[in-house]
Amino acid sequence: MAGSTLGTLLSVTTWGESHGRGIGVVIDGCPAGLALTEQDIQIYLNRRKPGQSRFTTPRKEDDVVEILSGVFEGKTTGTPISLMVRNTSQRSKDYREIASYYRPGHADYTYDCKYGFRDYTGGGRSSGRETIGRVAAGAVAAKLLSELGITITAYTRSIGPVTIEPDRFDLTQMEKNAVNMPDAKAAALAEAYLDQCRQHNDSCGGVVECVISGIPAGVGEPCFDKLSANLAKAVCSIGAVKGFEIGDGFEAAKALGSVNNDAFYQKENGAIGKKTNHSGGVLGGISDGSDLIFRAAFKPTPSIRADQQTVSKTGEEITISIQGRHDPIIVPRAVVVVECMAALTVLDMLMVSMTSRLERIKYFFGV
Repeated sequence: MAGSTLGTLLSVTTWGESHGRGIGVVIDGCPAGLALTEQDIQIYLNRRKPGQSRFTTPRKEDDVVEILSGVFEGKTTGTPISLMVRNTSQRSKDYREIASYYRPGHADYTYDCKYGFRDYTGGGRSSGRETIGRVAAGAVAAKLLSELGITITAYTRSIGPVTIEPDRFDLTQMEKNAVNMPDAKAAALAEAYLDQCRQHNDSCGGVVECVISGIPAGVGEPCFDKLSANLAKAVCSIGAVKGFEIGDGFEAAKALGSVNNDAFYQKENGAIGKKTNHSGGVLGGISDGSDLIFRAAFKPTPSIRADQQTVSKTGEEITISIQGRHDPIIVPRAVVVVECMAALTVLDMLMVSMTSRLERIKYFFGV
């Protein structure tokens, strides 16, 4: 399938279907010498696996990763790294009925239009389970970025009408609630709201915010491969994402230039800094040395038990109620997916930026 590969120097190709034998990814371009074990990757996969709270699908799978190639004696070899997670809890019979109609909010209709048929068991490639490959690859990228002092932290900013408050922001709270919110009070309100949604056989959406710290100034390409543009492409490629913004985002459209512009100043160590960060760490599509901050808006889970109107493949108007195992909200499990897509994008663009200046090439080759 075209469109399953991302990246320039560091490229990743995901493969597999929700109800096939497994899901996986091939990473090409990872430098040799990175210490890497399956546990390094499993930590990230554990954050997205199902069945961890009442707000996720009850589909129980351990999502155990296997390194098939590209690692020897605990270190990357510089050759393609192939990773696989086997599917162990498919219930394809739950999906036989939907083969005859189009589910509202799903890709059923568009896949039929494009390919002439579709894998209706779990959604095939359009399933949220496809993100396993993204997370596995992102875990590798995140570990390499940590070697460079770059960290990526994502969290739930809002769920439905509930938004975290800056004066209550505490990242340690994420591990203490089921919605990955760094705000204990907001998390409690969000969980209560989700319980109401579940009682009405409905779902809701939310926003994930991501902060990239330690990225040096000068990363990104001037035109079509802007850092912000590539981040937007990577994040918007996540199935349920319907919006992306960086820095002040859409709020910048309401601001004055005198407010929105970030004033520069010289730090005590002689480096250039900014007094504010309305730009979100990117100017002209290139990193400016500040924290890079962006947000992704996720739509409500389309698979709900509430009655919905649709049509069959023959055009008959029908009413449906979707059964099976589904998340009432996507956002909490999507937090790590956003982190990993950011890691893959930043690492790839760092590698591309290495050849931007002649003196760096000369230095590398000892000229």
